[in-house]
Amino acid sequence: MSKKILVVDDEQSIVTLIKYNLEQAGFEVITAFDGEEGLQKAVEEQPDLIVLDWMLPIMEGMEVCKALRQQRMDMPILMLTAKDEEFDKVLGLELGADDYMTKPFSPRELTARIKAILRRAQQLAPQEERRLPQEGSLRVSEIEIYPEKYEAYFQGNLLELTPKEFELLMYLVENKGRVLTRDQLLSAVWKYDFAGDTRIVDVHISHLREKIEQNTRKPAYIKTIRGLGYKLEEPKI
Repeated sequence: MSKKILVVDDEQSIVTLIKYNLEQAGFEVITAFDGEEGLQKAVEEQPDLIVLDWMLPIMEGMEVCKALRQQRMDMPILMLTAKDEEFDKVLGLELGADDYMTKPFSPRELTARIKAILRRAQQLAPQEERRLPQEGSLRVSEIEIYPEKYEAYFQGNLLELTPKEFELLMYLVENKGRVLTRDQLLSAVWKYDFAGDTRIVDVHISHLREKIEQNTRKPAYIKTIRGLGYKLEEPKI
């Protein structure tokens, strides 16, 4: 069965170009031309991946992405943006996007990215299922995670986490005591190699520290291992 791709962009020429190339590659393609229509079709059609423009009429792409993740819809999202600004890229990934490309782009590269994201997601799916503990929760000191509920608590209080912050925290907890490189974290949490763009990991680590550390300059849980990456450990009493 061919994979279903939803393309959401308000430029007819871009939608036509993407649709043609993806159909040539064997994908089923559905389209939408504004954010509201895109969100509705995502919910109704349950596509395997969404190509989502950053700037859309009625409802912007970042709001669509945020709404989908809040509804626990975890299909991969590839953001398109005409702006080559770091703020856009980081914000898009923080809201739950899996990859981004800036316009203008090569249709061949876009198709290759989509294939890689879908392949990676399919390969990691069985591993994610095996992650869920029999007891139903993961715990490190005052951090407790319930994977099936998609909830994390600190000192008994529910943490307000983005999808990627949750997945990053869970991966760190699962690998307690191990030094994890930024590339390892990118591969495990974002499920796709961002061409060495490891800054997104640092941003998410910083946000997690703000939520679970009393002193972010001297973290008790998430330690920076200079020149290597990060490690989560039991705080020293």
